[in-house]
Amino acid sequence: MRTFRGGLTIGLAVAALVAAVAVTYERYDTRTLKRTIRRGEVYCGVNKGLPGFSIPDDKGNWTGFDVDFCRAVASAIFDDPTKAKFIPLDASERFKELQNRKVDILSRNSTWSMSREVNYDLYFPAVAYYDGQGFMIPRSRNIDSALDLNGSKVCVQGSTTTLLNLADYFRANNMKYTEMKFDKLEDVVKAYDSGQCDTLTSDASQLYALRLNLSKPNDHVILADIISKEPLAPVVRQRDDDWMMIVKWTLYAMINAEELGITSKNIDEALKSKKPEVMRLVGTEGSYGEDLGLTKDWAVRIIRHVGNYGEVYDRNVGADSKLKIPRGMNQLWNAGGVQYAPPIR
Repeated sequence: MRTFRGGLTIGLAVAALVAAVAVTYERYDTRTLKRTIRRGEVYCGVNKGLPGFSIPDDKGNWTGFDVDFCRAVASAIFDDPTKAKFIPLDASERFKELQNRKVDILSRNSTWSMSREVNYDLYFPAVAYYDGQGFMIPRSRNIDSALDLNGSKVCVQGSTTTLLNLADYFRANNMKYTEMKFDKLEDVVKAYDSGQCDTLTSDASQLYALRLNLSKPNDHVILADIISKEPLAPVVRQRDDDWMMIVKWTLYAMINAEELGITSKNIDEALKSKKPEVMRLVGTEGSYGEDLGLTKDWAVRIIRHVGNYGEVYDRNVGADSKLKIPRGMNQLWNAGGVQYAPPIR
């Protein structure tokens, strides 16, 4: 009898362990790369419409900084930037839809934070854009500093890190404000543009983009004050290391290419280079692409089709764009910024 009970206990324990493993396997899918290759497309979750970062035209053609990053991932895998499919997601649904595997990657303005990695079981492979929260106000308010915003009515989007940053800043500086929270970004903008609030807060990059959509953009200014750290990064599911490595090193390849002076215009010349760092990047030396599960010329594909980090920045949000956001912290580390990629070696 004791043996039977012991055997039964062990059997139940084994069954429970098998069930737990099954649940864990279901929760932590490790086959994104295989499924993506079989499907023939990378499914990218993007912002529904943020000029400079991700926005469709009237024909459904997407452009922007985050869009180009997804195209870079598709180029690395398929040698074809058109193999990226864009799925617009609200801030409130983005992480859930990634967990539900509706998308393979989030490439939309999402701040990397500890709670998001731990509580959502997500991974932020690398920082694509260093940002910080700021404020936009009507020029007629004649305010030069965020410290003069006491008593403001502030429009802010829910389900974002912006809410806590806003509360922390006003509390730390003994100021009062009225919070006007909206779930959808378009409602935030409408409320601000219609005068329901006299201040709009968001990531500074987003403020530059949103100002373009106001009825009178030139009537509004973005204050110089930055009140938070907002490292914006692509997001993938945890326990999916092969996929995470490709996403991470796609960004690092673009940053390294800019540092080495390799662009979409001179990539063919770079293939002839005898400089060790260049040879490793373009795949004429080493097996770095194969180690990622890709081809030798994986980085060449990215640069040829999409460009290096500086090219992507300038045409979408920088000097060659309507936003003209200064590079600031997003300059390379050797040009006064903090953008820094580990070496390919």
